[in-house]
Amino acid sequence: MRFDRANDRIVALLDDGSVDSAPNMISPLLQMPETFRSILRSDWKLLLVVASAMLAVGALAMVLSFGMIGSMSDQQLRDLALSYTSY
Repeated sequence: MRFDRANDRIVALLDDGSVDSAPNMISPLLQMPETFRSILRSDWKLLLVVASAMLAVGALAMVLSFGMIGSMSDQQLRDLALSYTSY
């Protein structure tokens, strides 16, 4: 590939021996792919709501599990720990 400064074009020699060229400018009408920053800029409210909902679900699950463990006796906790397969 080479840059033809006189015509402001990129010239490429292809594998089959033919030559291809393209202008060395990006059209303002070209639809560029989304980037992480553009997604955050356009959808930050939705992402904030989803993250807050997931945080609330996680906090609720943690509070419920602590409440359940707090209401068990030592014997029940021991039995639960011994019957759980990952131990």
